[in-house]
Amino acid sequence: MGLFDKKQQNILLEPIGKNNPVVVQVLGICSALAVTSKLEPAIVMALSVTAVVAIGNVIISLLRKTIPNSIRMIVQLVVVAALVSLISEFLRAFAFDLNKQLSVFVGLIITNCILMGRLEAFALGNNPWDSFLDGIGNGLGYGLILVIVGFFRELLGSGTLLGFRVIPQSFYDMGYVNNGLMILPPAALILVACIIWVHRSWKPELQENE
Repeated sequence: MGLFDKKQQNILLEPIGKNNPVVVQVLGICSALAVTSKLEPAIVMALSVTAVVAIGNVIISLLRKTIPNSIRMIVQLVVVAALVSLISEFLRAFAFDLNKQLSVFVGLIITNCILMGRLEAFALGNNPWDSFLDGIGNGLGYGLILVIVGFFRELLGSGTLLGFRVIPQSFYDMGYVNNGLMILPPAALILVACIIWVHRSWKPELQENE
C-alpha cells in the first residue's frame, strides 16, 4: 500500500466533491452565514478550519489507542481548543484586522460539527496519514463552499473582491446598484441552497438520502 493509492485519493477527494460536508451532510452552515460577506475572511476561515481538522485528526489518530473511551470527547475538545487558540493568536499577531473581522467566529471553530465529526468518525479508527488526508479533504470541501459564497456575496453586494474594486465606475454611472441583500445573512443561505441544488442535480443518487 502506497502513501497515495486509490484509497487515499478517495479519502482526500470525496469530501471536496461527492461527499462534501456542507452540501451533502449539511454541516458548518453557521460559518457560511457569519464570515462570507467578504471573500478574504471566508478564505482565512477556510484555511483555519482545514488546519485545525487536519492536525487534530493526526493527533487524535496517534492517541487513539491510549485514550479511554469514557473521556474521548473531552480529549478531542482539548485538542481542538488548543489548536484553535494557536490559530487565534497567530491571526492576532500577523493579521489583526482580519482577526477583528472574524471576531468570535475563530474561537467558535471548536463548535464546528465537521471537526468533532471527523475526529469521532474517522480519526479514532484510522492511521495518522489517512486521518491527515481526511482532515485536508473535509477542510477543503468546507472551504470551497465558503469561498464560493464569499465570492458572490462580496462581488454582488459590494462590487469588490478581496477589497479591490472590480465593477467599473462606469457601470455605477449608468445606474448599476450593488445588491444590499447579498451582504445580509439570508443571502448566504440562498447561495448555499443554490449550491446544494446544483450538487444534487450533478449527483442525483444523493437525493435518495433526503
